[in-house]
Amino acid sequence: MKLVKRTGRPSESRKREVVSRTDALVLMVGSAVIAAGSSVMSVIGIVDIFSGPVTLTLPVDPTQKVAGLDLGAEARFSAVDATIPALPGAEAGQLAWAAALIQVGVLAVLALLFLLAFRLRGDTLFTRGSVWIIGACGAALALAGTAGQVLDQLARTRLADAIGLNSDSAAGSVIFEGDISLLPVVAGIALILIAGVFQFGGRLQEDTEGLV
Repeated sequence: MKLVKRTGRPSESRKREVVSRTDALVLMVGSAVIAAGSSVMSVIGIVDIFSGPVTLTLPVDPTQKVAGLDLGAEARFSAVDATIPALPGAEAGQLAWAAALIQVGVLAVLALLFLLAFRLRGDTLFTRGSVWIIGACGAALALAGTAGQVLDQLARTRLADAIGLNSDSAAGSVIFEGDISLLPVVAGIALILIAGVFQFGGRLQEDTEGLV
């Protein structure tokens, strides 16, 4: 029986990339293109808020009924599409900030894809930098996405009150009306938990280095 002593570092052929450089490059370019395109569309939308007639879906009191229906039917509505020639300054500012914050949440996800694709090209995935990237993107998504929705619904509620959609209520009595999606919060918390998993993976990788 012949015993062979293995010394030195593993050969380069034994090192494998998690994904190929081509796949990583495609993910990086795709993320960058989508980020640029969505940012341009967001800026255009913000400019439209201040520059001209704006059509918005505004919340109304859901107890209002639709009159004149046949067959004895009853119907209620909780939102209407309204075209406003010029938005008041305060509400326009709120809508603009809401759009900007929501875009920050979108960019956080795209930045995460870009940076992880960059790190996936080699053996640098479970690092402290990856943990910070995932955690920061998760926090930005949760905070910016939720704050943007709240500002957006507050502005729409005030606009609905300003144009008289809630005529049965006293002016200014309706402060907030609408729905808030919990998806940004859930996704953000999930990313923060994944960051913790990456931190544990990094420690495990450091502990096992040199054992094989």
